[in-house]
Amino acid sequence: MRWMMVAATGLTMTFAVHARDIGPDAGVSQLAAPGTFAPGTISGPAHDSAPAFAPDGATVYFTRSNAAQSTIFVSHRRGGHWSEPEVAPFSGEWNDMEPAFAPDGTWLVFVSNRPAVAGGAPIEATYNGGTQKGGNLWRVERKGGGWSAPVRLPDAVNPNPSTFAPSVAADGSLWFMTTDAGSGKFRLYRSAFRNGLYEAAKPLPFSDGSVTDVDPAVAPDESFVVFGSGRRPKVGIDLFIAFRDGDGWREPVWLGDRINSRGSDAEPRLGPDHATLYFSSERVVPVAFPRSRAQSEVDTARMLAWDDGNYNIWTVSLQPWLASARPSALVHAQP
Repeated sequence: MRWMMVAATGLTMTFAVHARDIGPDAGVSQLAAPGTFAPGTISGPAHDSAPAFAPDGATVYFTRSNAAQSTIFVSHRRGGHWSEPEVAPFSGEWNDMEPAFAPDGTWLVFVSNRPAVAGGAPIEATYNGGTQKGGNLWRVERKGGGWSAPVRLPDAVNPNPSTFAPSVAADGSLWFMTTDAGSGKFRLYRSAFRNGLYEAAKPLPFSDGSVTDVDPAVAPDESFVVFGSGRRPKVGIDLFIAFRDGDGWREPVWLGDRINSRGSDAEPRLGPDHATLYFSSERVVPVAFPRSRAQSEVDTARMLAWDDGNYNIWTVSLQPWLASARPSALVHAQP
């Protein structure tokens, strides 16, 4: 499945994973350990990933999946707590995943294998050595308190049936991942939105198809992007950040072994402040032995609720990384 390629209930506390400090080459001396996002509610026993926050931060759409199915859910923050997730009104009939809000919150893009034309066959694709559920990008518009019917986006942003992981810039331009025609590996693309139309997607210069690059999460002004990659010094699929530098891009920087774990770390997304990173990870909370019987019951309840080695959503501040970037990297220039 696409989300696995890169490879007690009601708990509200945040759990930190301990790892070594980021090395000096990253330019970040202090970085908090990631914490779990809404454990037992949004981060649950299934694979949970790809949160898309409304601009006010009070609503989140996200993917909940296993090896057979994928559905987009929605949760609302009320009284300081996230509500029990429900299937999003535009999801559930087909294999849907990876929602992404436009920065102004008026529309949302997501991935689906639903037929490209009414009455057609579900989208299938070939990647990772076999036939899989495919994906194209679909858009829904905010209509009062609900959503419009999904509309498939044009071929400029759906170049083939392996189109995944959209991210929307402030000007409407779309970033996404799809397979490279030569290597067959996933790489990152951008389709500029000009005069009401999407232009033919172009690959990002730092994603050349020689290694797997996935899941771009671009800042609204396109001054930086966080993405998953199999490039060195990756452990599984690891997270990297790249900064704009004038008209080009700096070499992507590994986010280090405090953010990246020994398993897969992917599906990065930016929070409403554009400086908080959310990502999905297979990591689990460390357990110290020997332990008391009472502690074993706590650990088991947590394992049954969410801490089971499937994808959960974790969060960490990007401020140290953003502060370490030279000012020129944060100056927007049209790609």
